[in-house]
Amino acid sequence: MPDIVHFEYAQTGNSSKTDSLGMREMQARAYAARASQYLLIKSPPASGKSRALMFIALDKLYHQGLKKVIVAVPERSIGASFAKTQLRKYGFFADWNPVDEYNLCFAGSDSSKGKVKKFHEFMESKNDNILICTHATLRFAAEGLDEKAFDDCLVAIDEFHHVSADDSSCLGEMLRGLISKSSAHIVAMTGSYFRGDSVPVLSPEDEALFTKITYNYYEQLNGYKYLKSLGIGYHFYQGKYTSAIGEILDTDKKTILHIPNVNSGESTKDKHSEVDFILDSIGEVEKQDLETGVITVRRKDGKLLKVADLVDDEPANRTRIVEYLRKIAKPEDMDLIIALGMAKEGFDWPFCEHALTVGYRGSLTEIIQIIGRCTRDSKNKTHAQFTNLIAQPEAKDDDVVVAVNNMLKAITASLLMEQVLAPEWNFKTREDGDDSEEPGTIKIRGFKTPSSKRVKDIIETDINDLKASILQDKTMQSAMPGGVEPEVINKVLIPKIIRTKYPDLTDEEVEEIREHVVADTAIRTAKIEKHGDKRFIRMANKFVNIDDLHIDLIDSINPFQAAFEVLSKSVTPSVLKMIHNVIEETRIEMTDEEAMLLWPKIKAFRETNGREPNISSVNPQEKRFAECIVYLRKRKRERDAQNAR
Repeated sequence: MPDIVHFEYAQTGNSSKTDSLGMREMQARAYAARASQYLLIKSPPASGKSRALMFIALDKLYHQGLKKVIVAVPERSIGASFAKTQLRKYGFFADWNPVDEYNLCFAGSDSSKGKVKKFHEFMESKNDNILICTHATLRFAAEGLDEKAFDDCLVAIDEFHHVSADDSSCLGEMLRGLISKSSAHIVAMTGSYFRGDSVPVLSPEDEALFTKITYNYYEQLNGYKYLKSLGIGYHFYQGKYTSAIGEILDTDKKTILHIPNVNSGESTKDKHSEVDFILDSIGEVEKQDLETGVITVRRKDGKLLKVADLVDDEPANRTRIVEYLRKIAKPEDMDLIIALGMAKEGFDWPFCEHALTVGYRGSLTEIIQIIGRCTRDSKNKTHAQFTNLIAQPEAKDDDVVVAVNNMLKAITASLLMEQVLAPEWNFKTREDGDDSEEPGTIKIRGFKTPSSKRVKDIIETDINDLKASILQDKTMQSAMPGGVEPEVINKVLIPKIIRTKYPDLTDEEVEEIREHVVADTAIRTAKIEKHGDKRFIRMANKFVNIDDLHIDLIDSINPFQAAFEVLSKSVTPSVLKMIHNVIEETRIEMTDEEAMLLWPKIKAFRETNGREPNISSVNPQEKRFAECIVYLRKRKRERDAQNAR
């Protein structure tokens, strides 16, 4: 099936060019804010966050009076990103040179208790100033220290989305203690654009203290030298996924295949048999190298493929294949990696062309991390692809509701990724007589200008978080297959979510943010075309002169239209009917706000068709109109009864 999302990029090479200090574009942007006590760096996988931290940390040690740097990573394997690195030869004033003794992520390093002891030794040491450890080690070590012990220290948290503001998050609690009770500097780094899938990483009050550095996916991909395009698509299957895997696993492309979690509905519950089935579907296993763990498979046409099995969790087997993967230097060193929980964040295989994932991933952060495995810039590829293999609902299946919900969530996740991967625009109000053009700016008639710093901050730094909340909302997802008018989605449902997320905002501020979210969603992936001296914009089924763009026009566009079109084209009519039936069972209740918005459309329907809408209609829009009439009659009866008392 065609991609839901497909982007082409300019291959400017800017994101990989270095300046006189040896810094790439993102690193220079982060380094410019090095004097801040609290830094939050949001940047895609492979953009160079690890080295950005090295530059910042060394400046704090040499020029800002700090005594120690502590780098915490979620798992030991990611600690390799912070190993000794030569920076002087590229123009920087110092090298990153942690001593092995205090790199607590080395394989075979001390036990948990031993690492905590080593951490405490480091804090007492007068000579050593860099320590690398896991989040867990930092958490346990901090329990035995007063917050003041971290004065004059930089605490850097890599993959910051693992931290939660939830009261049960010990690391989150520790960070709040450092902020309130010590003079520690903090650098938080994340490759995700979402602070948490359900609970935010930082409270709004704490996050307000941080200087935010954002380097977006579009900047990164547009600035590559080799990679030109990225596709995101879905493939639907019925029965067991193993019967469909052969259709989309192209072994001519360097692929990471993530099989489903054993607790998921897609899993056969025997992960090792699934790996064997996949290998057999490719061809015949010839051998497994005892030293490296690499499996050689002879494809049916005779070609030999190198396969890594990261599903095998026997420690010795896992260690040898992981060690081999770390040393890969050429595309021909590996063809296919089969994984379950591994090969996501922090895993570096630049030659990967295709990330193929079985089963819906409930975490947007996880989706971004998986996509990041194939978006490294490498001369062996011009296109990167993410494909999600999703179970298609079957009428006889007891879990049909689960399957439908997963389908809707998967597609709304792709819509959100479409927003993240597209170029950003600035929005301004177009006044009468204003015909000027500004690069990167869209002017909209009737558009409200942010009236407070709070609104500006949310628009500048939280827009993708807010879109994630909107697109993950169950009521919004139930609106996807049609039947809910665009104005209801944009003017009723979205404001409710904004008010829930930001209860401190006034109605005026909610409306300002709502207009920005709706405009940004509609325009971010719109096509802008020039005809003569005029520019036209194509949004969904609207094609208008950009000078005539009005917020009312944007409000008339269904943000789910693309998803609905994908569903309609990708599944059979019987499956689409099943999806509609499930949605009907969870149909949103009518409100006065929706009824007011629908009433003019109902009158227009009567005039056009010479009849009232039919509640049994197969057209979801007509059906909703009929439901509105029933609702309004009920409300009239209630008012009449009240007035009669």
